[in-house]
Amino acid sequence: MGKLIEYIARETDGEPFGSFKYGYDNDPSLRIPYEDLSQQITPKQYAESQKIPTSRDMTKLALQLRQYPPLFRYFLDGSRMVYKIDDIRYDKKVYPLIAGQISVACCERIMQDDGVSFAAFQHVAEEAYSVLALPNAANSKGIDTSVFFRSLCQKINELEQAKRKRIDIRKILAYSSSQQDSSFDKLATARIQDEMIDCEKKIVAQLVSQHKLTQDDYLIKDGSLQYRTIKTGDYGEMKKIRSNYQRVVGVSKMFNPNLMRDNRGRSIAADIAKLPLFHRTPAIMWEPDPAFCEANFAIWYVRIRERDKTTTPYSGILKIEKMLMTGEEAEYGLSTDEVDMITANIINERNPVCYGNDARWANHLYPVYMTECYCKSKFKSEYYFLNIF
Repeated sequence: MGKLIEYIARETDGEPFGSFKYGYDNDPSLRIPYEDLSQQITPKQYAESQKIPTSRDMTKLALQLRQYPPLFRYFLDGSRMVYKIDDIRYDKKVYPLIAGQISVACCERIMQDDGVSFAAFQHVAEEAYSVLALPNAANSKGIDTSVFFRSLCQKINELEQAKRKRIDIRKILAYSSSQQDSSFDKLATARIQDEMIDCEKKIVAQLVSQHKLTQDDYLIKDGSLQYRTIKTGDYGEMKKIRSNYQRVVGVSKMFNPNLMRDNRGRSIAADIAKLPLFHRTPAIMWEPDPAFCEANFAIWYVRIRERDKTTTPYSGILKIEKMLMTGEEAEYGLSTDEVDMITANIINERNPVCYGNDARWANHLYPVYMTECYCKSKFKSEYYFLNIF
């Protein structure tokens, strides 16, 4: 058993068990989705100005836009790794002691003076640090939990062992020790994911405050924008920061097509799978449960790879999301011209490809792939990280 674990147990009046340490990230039961996968999406109304019931060909527009500077300049991705480092007893209950590594980065594409030739790709913002997740029951002093854990975190980082191993535990996150309808492992993992999502929101807020996101410089966020409402973090309530996402587009490589329904309640999964190359679906409006997410969305799909050159019906198809900001957008949706412009620019991001480097190559946009690689390069190896404790 590591000295750090013994120190944490001593400071929190707990009893450690010396359990086997391992990474959680290959356990599908502990994956926390961005999207509310319980809600079917039925298009009661379109989310664009032109009501076009069939797919729309973007080939011509994508070709035309290649002679102009690309719409997307910034690319955001977040990742986290979660590890079981011990079990610990508090008040006759046994809880997992969880550690995590968080990495969130935004990269910028810099163009040549002609505006259309690629010059450089560099990071402009990042958050990379380690966290611990402990149950509320670990607060044995009876003081405010956030104050107690902040003090404990500072003490851990001041230990000689921590300094020698260059440990930087940025935060100790509290998970519920009383909730009975979910595993403690999943509660701890969700807290670490919430922290990662808060970092994503923080970076978007920084870019907006620096006036970097404009009508000519959009940001692609890897994955869904359906941030669920959380009570923790500085950016937990989406309604307070929704205006930051005016120039942000969410692009998902993986999605559940069976949740999409037509206005008669029938699945349109087959229609999505049969999309011709460079065609997009109509943008539909989705109003999620406000308890889950405090924003409405325009959602549509586009095929960026040939069907006969990929492995599954949904390889080469991307799900695109845009938050609806104004009252006019909430009532009438986005301008069809804006939906077309976003889609055509995303099609133009499909090359080059990361074929051979990632099994998801058909659904990758290369700048997003590069940002994801940069994020993951900040992680310590599992072997090294686990032996810190």
